[in-house]
Amino acid sequence: QVQLVEGGGGLVQDGGSLRLSCAASGRTINNYVMGWFRQAPGKEREFIAGITAITWSGSRTSYVDSVKGRFTISRDNAKNTVYLQMNSLKPEDTAVYYCAAKSSSYKLATSGGEYDYWGQGTQVTVSS
Repeated sequence: QVQLVEGGGGLVQDGGSLRLSCAASGRTINNYVMGWFRQAPGKEREFIAGITAITWSGSRTSYVDSVKGRFTISRDNAKNTVYLQMNSLKPEDTAVYYCAAKSSSYKLATSGGEYDYWGQGTQVTVSS
């Protein structure tokens, strides 16, 4: 079993930045694909970023168009943690953000149904 705990959410002004963290326990997530999702009130959960395991050639990432150039996903295997750096935040980024782990090293997935473990979520609120 993998337990995931998100942190770093909060209230920030339009244009501000936050860095979310997702700390894993129970087993190493080094060989897991990791994803970040978000769910705003009244909306469905959406994929926003994913990252594969790190290999000799690095890792691959994927982003939803609405966050490309503003958000960066990264992972620190030594800390068993994944991060989401969020810059130039907008009010429409307000949501509960979730991290998720998929037991496949290299196949990125945008569907939440393909992920095996989920965190409890952290609230991000961007004020205008």
